[in-house]
Amino acid sequence: MRLIHMRSLMLAVLAGLIGLLAGAAARILYLLIAVAGNLVFHQRLSATLSSPVGHGLGWAIVVVPALGGLAVGAMARWGSPKIRGHGIPEAMEAVLFNDSRISARVAVLKPLSAALAIGTGGPFGAEGPIIQTGGALGSLAGQAAHVTPAERKVLLACGAAAGMAATFGTPVAAVVFAIEMLLFEFKARSLVPLVIAASVAATVHQSLLGPGPLFQVAATDFWSPQALPFYALLGLACGVLAALFGKALYAVEDAFERLPFHWMWWPAIGGLGVGLIGRFHPEVLGVGYDLISDVLNARLALSALLAVVVFKSGALLVSLGSGTSGGLLAPMFLVGAAFGGAFAMVLDAAFPGLNLSPAAFALVGMAAIFGAASRATLALILFAFEITQNYQAILPLMVVGAIASAVARSLMPNSIMTEKLARRGLSIAQDYEVDVFHHLAVEQVMSRHPVTVDAGETLAVVGERIRKNGHALLHQGIVVTEGGMVTGLITRRDIGRLLAEGADPATPVGKVATCPAITAHADEPLLAAVGRMLDHDIGRIVVVARDDPRRLVGYLGRTALLQARRHHRRQECEIERGWFPAFKGRWGRDGTRLN
Repeated sequence: MRLIHMRSLMLAVLAGLIGLLAGAAARILYLLIAVAGNLVFHQRLSATLSSPVGHGLGWAIVVVPALGGLAVGAMARWGSPKIRGHGIPEAMEAVLFNDSRISARVAVLKPLSAALAIGTGGPFGAEGPIIQTGGALGSLAGQAAHVTPAERKVLLACGAAAGMAATFGTPVAAVVFAIEMLLFEFKARSLVPLVIAASVAATVHQSLLGPGPLFQVAATDFWSPQALPFYALLGLACGVLAALFGKALYAVEDAFERLPFHWMWWPAIGGLGVGLIGRFHPEVLGVGYDLISDVLNARLALSALLAVVVFKSGALLVSLGSGTSGGLLAPMFLVGAAFGGAFAMVLDAAFPGLNLSPAAFALVGMAAIFGAASRATLALILFAFEITQNYQAILPLMVVGAIASAVARSLMPNSIMTEKLARRGLSIAQDYEVDVFHHLAVEQVMSRHPVTVDAGETLAVVGERIRKNGHALLHQGIVVTEGGMVTGLITRRDIGRLLAEGADPATPVGKVATCPAITAHADEPLLAAVGRMLDHDIGRIVVVARDDPRRLVGYLGRTALLQARRHHRRQECEIERGWFPAFKGRWGRDGTRLN
């Protein structure tokens, strides 16, 4: 127990350090983006983020994002292809399929490539690269320290959460986002380091960028009972838009895949498309944080909101689909907020007197579209609540977020994050539940009448019994007893092998059985018995009485473990008859009604 506490303390200390480093990395990336953007678009040296609007480059702006894309393509080809895209799927892949190992090269090249892409007009946010960079820092800390792969996963998630908290100043949402996207678990072991890392990073955010979240939202009336149906309609529309956006993104990626030349050149082509859009709508270039604030505070007209939805989406699809480096959160936030605000304005114009708040619908749309697309609905609800600090926002956020998520799941089985991995043949489950082995006891699935032999019986005698009753012993071990008490375990295969190898048929089975037998207790969780089987590399275990460790009460084998899974599947899938008369009738084994 003391060792567990020491390891938890070590993880907490490392998490604090990772939070500090991720906060510093976020600030450095901001400075790089600001300096690059000011040099390229305004020909001045400044560390303050600025919009490309008013650039004065004329038609030359068309080639600027293409040059940035060319540089990113070269860095990806000769540096690391892991820097392509927005980074979160790569972090998920590292967690699930690479023991949470991310190379130091990615930690350096990802922010540099993102600074080049965004600084030259790429329509991205800095948060995706910061999240991946933070995850890489956590992974590197886990590779430097003596930790288990599971602990390294926690440290990687700490870095990702710290990156998000350092970007937006929303530590609670960052913790939940890391759990939903990367950890795939909810344990005290991981929650405490996550909270520490996100809190430290949020403190760095406040120290460097000022108190409060990145987006400041004015006081807004979010909720009234008559607005509920229209929030529900917004949820439906956001779910459809989220699914359409995911499908469109991968359709663009497929189009680039069909090009007859190396992928290194694709970001330059995508950048050319962004430049063409930016020539007429420069407001969609760059990070767009100032534009998000304008939308959330209802400072834009309907025509401007619709232009943002169309042209920001187009720029994002063509650039991200080309494989360049940049974050997905901020641009989808902007599109979602503009869509929500426009939705409210259109309804107000069509039905005078509704008095819907464009600012409220913008915030809810911002959270719902990305939450539905990424399957991180809870994290985005908390994110929107944190940036408003208005409890009235919770109800519409929950309603719209839940409906949008349900619609998006029905239209697109994989999320915008997992679709990329699914196309590589990697399966990602994003539904989390307690393993059935946790809440079933051994006695619920064990065999209560195991096959036994006396330790003094010979191999020949037991072999003959197997020959006559082999079908009954096919999947079971044979418990060896002496005076009715357990001494060991031997399998049908062991006896057959010994006889085939020329062992003396007169040898008592007690001399060749596994002694002492590995045992479990009937009242302990099934997970504990399975863990003991794994530790000893065996497929069966003897169940004995707790008050007498040699008294046999049952037997647990692989077949019983399948029975546990079957029990869980029955609870999930079989519909039981209800008491309501209209639904009484004959029911099949699978729960379907027969009449």
